[in-house]
Amino acid sequence: MAATPTFTSYWLAETLRLREALWGPLEDASEVRQARAQGRGFSQKVLWRALLLGRREKIDLLIEKWTRGSKLALLGMLLAAILAGAATALGALGDGSRSVNVLLALVAMLGLNSLAFVFWLISFAIPNSNGTWLGEFWLWLTRKLARGPDAALAPRAFIEVLGRNNALRWVLGTISHGLWTTALLSMLLTLLAVLSARRYGFNWETTLLSADTFVSLTAFLGWLPSVLGFAVPPEAVVRASNGLQALPESAQALWSSWLIGCIVAYGLLPRALCLALGLILARKNLAAIDLDENLPGYAELRNRLAPVSEKTGIDSPATPGFQAQIQSHSHPSYEHNQPLLVGIELAPDTPWPPAGLPANAVDLGIIDTRAQRKELLDRLAHHTPKQLLMVCDAQQTPDRGTIALLADLGSLAGEAHVALHTHQAASPPYDTRTSAWQARLDSAGFNAEQVHVGLASALGWLAETGSDHSIIKDAHAQP
Repeated sequence: MAATPTFTSYWLAETLRLREALWGPLEDASEVRQARAQGRGFSQKVLWRALLLGRREKIDLLIEKWTRGSKLALLGMLLAAILAGAATALGALGDGSRSVNVLLALVAMLGLNSLAFVFWLISFAIPNSNGTWLGEFWLWLTRKLARGPDAALAPRAFIEVLGRNNALRWVLGTISHGLWTTALLSMLLTLLAVLSARRYGFNWETTLLSADTFVSLTAFLGWLPSVLGFAVPPEAVVRASNGLQALPESAQALWSSWLIGCIVAYGLLPRALCLALGLILARKNLAAIDLDENLPGYAELRNRLAPVSEKTGIDSPATPGFQAQIQSHSHPSYEHNQPLLVGIELAPDTPWPPAGLPANAVDLGIIDTRAQRKELLDRLAHHTPKQLLMVCDAQQTPDRGTIALLADLGSLAGEAHVALHTHQAASPPYDTRTSAWQARLDSAGFNAEQVHVGLASALGWLAETGSDHSIIKDAHAQP
């Protein structure tokens, strides 16, 4: 994760928060430990935890898939806008067989756009209204394209994150203005192409209104286009364009310029300016997005990610629904070529180190306390071993904390095996507790070859794997 969190980081964290709110909390002992080591503040630790869990649970892939779908939906809408703009221009002008009513053509090409633009302006006075129909349609379309049990979480989290800093209005507004700008640009280009290739006649027709009304209306609408350099028909040309008399080609060229100028001045230009404004404000609001630490799902993590003090002891028994998992990692190099041995919460009278320990193996001792666990995890995180043998007391009931520790340690080694040791000869090798250990370890991702019942086979594996590598001095051993 970058030093400065990106929008995707907040999006991933929100998606994970919604998922845990729906389906319950995830097992995250390893991720919390890594987040506490790498994050500096509580918010950054929450984002680190979300990043690690998101990769593990494939939530990041869910967001990537939705992002691809949203881009595909936007591309489809852009193509539709191009076609709609061209079709509107062609429909407004007709096939050239009869004169074009210039005012009806202008209304046909700008009417819907102007209505949508006015509603967007009014939406600023309406609470919880974005006023961007095309932007909201884009969101609806992306939901329809999404598939899978968690597919709805990505767009919902997207809306939640953007909505907390008023960025949603401007993001959707940018999409809406962009689509309208595309449609109007397509309309303008089509209009230019058709007017260049065909001869059209323009007029106005009325039963109730007078010629003076059209003269005033033409002059009023033509003022802004004239400022932009477009020609405006003079009063004499407007009065003569009543459809009762033929007009020279120069008069038709004036009407063409007036019509094009109105499309630019009252359609394309306002939309392009709003598109630029939307891009600026969207980027500004996106940059100001922060994590709301008081939201349910985040607030509960404070004691674990940024605790005032740490507790020691044994966690509650493991349950099938809350199971740690060993993670497979690619270690390009190993800090320890020597095999390592560690005892996990063994009984006080357990002989240690065990007899038959290979001479080249490094004994890390017996781990009992939370502080020792943390120290060992930090040590292996910085100095990755190639072989690690973890010895557990098979006479104890496997608890959640121990299984999670084994999974974390196993994730930090190239090869990790577990030995289920019993130091009392009277204990049968395959009892109920041994079966429980094997079941829990299997659920944690350890395969059958990685679990040894008794120390003999485990030490044999340690000696066999260790003999193939040169012996180096332990970086933490005393001279």
